[in-house]
Amino acid sequence: MKREDLYRQIQAKRSMLCVGLDVDFAKMPECVKVLAESGELMFQGQEFKGKARSIVEFNKAIIDATAEHCIAYKPNLAFYECYGSDGVRALEATVDYIRSHYPEMFLIADAKRGDIGNTAKMYAKAFFETMDFDAVTVAPYMGADSVTPFLGYEGKWAIVLALTSNASASQFQMAQKEDKPLYQAVMEEMMAISNPDNMMFVVGATKADKLSEIRSFCPDNFLLVPGVGAQGGSAEEVMKYGANDMGGLLINSSRGIIYADNTAHFAETAAVKAAETASF
Repeated sequence: MKREDLYRQIQAKRSMLCVGLDVDFAKMPECVKVLAESGELMFQGQEFKGKARSIVEFNKAIIDATAEHCIAYKPNLAFYECYGSDGVRALEATVDYIRSHYPEMFLIADAKRGDIGNTAKMYAKAFFETMDFDAVTVAPYMGADSVTPFLGYEGKWAIVLALTSNASASQFQMAQKEDKPLYQAVMEEMMAISNPDNMMFVVGATKADKLSEIRSFCPDNFLLVPGVGAQGGSAEEVMKYGANDMGGLLINSSRGIIYADNTAHFAETAAVKAAETASF
């Protein structure tokens, strides 16, 4: 998917929302949890039972409820890998469901991979060829070698961690390198090996005051902005300081949407929360 495709989605839906599919069985509504004990689900020729069934059913309901309000989905792989092979199968089924029912969606594998050489090439192959994601989050700590293998796929993206929303991010990211903070030096190095059609950057919504400064040296790249909702970030502040002529933002909310309601009406509430976050 190219920038122009994302921009058309933003215009069509009046939204820059990315819904994070961080599926935690313990936080699911009871009406979904009980599905784990009530037989199997057949989906696209595969059998799902136990927690895997609950994950697939929960994701399908959330996706159907929020698709008209968002332009992207972002499963965090840790929330699937923790359930072993069944969790990975549920992730694959989720991707298949989105691709078959909402093919216009931008799909992000929130995997935060960061290795070099053949290992990075295999990660790229896993996410872009085997699982058909549009983008994958990448940690740049090991340098350009850990990022370049993700840049060789037409229409695919590396999303590089830059200025994250966690409390301890300042330990490294705000450290000075010569006359600039390290996160800026990282972004500039990454921009030198890429272009705005194959690289995005992660900038946390809790760092919204930095977005104008970031746009001064990074005007064209899309930014993936987590931290809206449960972490306290403001979508309005993010759009005010971070938007560019093509929108330029994927504003992510996870818990604030998918766990907004713990009753049988969880999907309807998710739709309402998605509409509230998306509107601009």
